[in-house]
Formats: sequence, structure tokens, C-alpha cells
Amino acid sequence: MAEPKTQKTQASVPDFLGGVADASRRDDAQALCALMTEETGEQAAMWGTAIVGFGEYTYHYGSGRQGNWPAVGFSPRKQSLTVYVSTGFDGYGDLLERLGRHTTGKGCLYLPNLSEVDDAVLREVIRSAFVAVNGKTITPGVATP
Repeated sequence: MAEPKTQKTQASVPDFLGGVADASRRDDAQALCALMTEETGEQAAMWGTAIVGFGEYTYHYGSGRQGNWPAVGFSPRKQSLTVYVSTGFDGYGDLLERLGRHTTGKGCLYLPNLSEVDDAVLREVIRSAFVAVNGKTITPGVATP
């Protein structure tokens, strides 16, 4: 069975964030990194070449595929900050309504600018998602206890 493509690395998070070309996106990424460090109590780690992750969980698919992934993380993409929330967004409806300007994908929260979201709500989303999976073994598609 093939190894997951994106794995935790020893690359420098500050160097990665400092290399973000757009100054505004770089500032937002550094602020989001500090916020996630505060809310998770974990140190940031690079996953692959472009994801900053906090904590870790193990996933197991019914097919036998398994791997590790950050409990929460983000990537400063060109169009938006992409926040990775492994739990998905079921049960987050009220929070997302109060968050501010954003869009979502299955497990991604897209934030065009940090200044357009409610800091306290974003912190709650990150904290809740982190607590739900950090240090656990998860089978995707099965409710997290």
C-alpha cells in the first residue's frame, strides 16, 4: 500500500510563512499560526510543502488505507487562507453563520482575509475541531465520539 503523499516534515514553519509572497496574505498566515498555536497548545509543524498543522490523528479507511494528518491546520493559498478541519462542518452551522466572510468545502474553511471574520468564532471552530480528533484514531464517515 502506498504511503500518504502529504506527511509531517522537519521544514521550518517560520521560513515557510516568511516566504509567502503577498505581504497581506503573509501577515494573515502568521496571525493565524499564532491563533492556532494558542487555541491548540501545540507547536506548528509543516506537513508536505504547504500545510501548517497542529496536533495529529490517525485515520483508517475500510479499504485498509491509513495515515496521519494534522488535527487542524492551514495553508496560505493565493486566493484565501485554507483552514483544514478534519471533522468537517456538521454541527458548526451556528458558528459558521456568525463567522463572517468565508466559504467551505468538505473539510476546508476558506477565508479571504482574517480581518473579515470574527476572531472569537474562528477560535471556537478551531478549538472544537482540534479537541474532537487530536491524538485519536478515526474512521472517516463514522461519527467521532
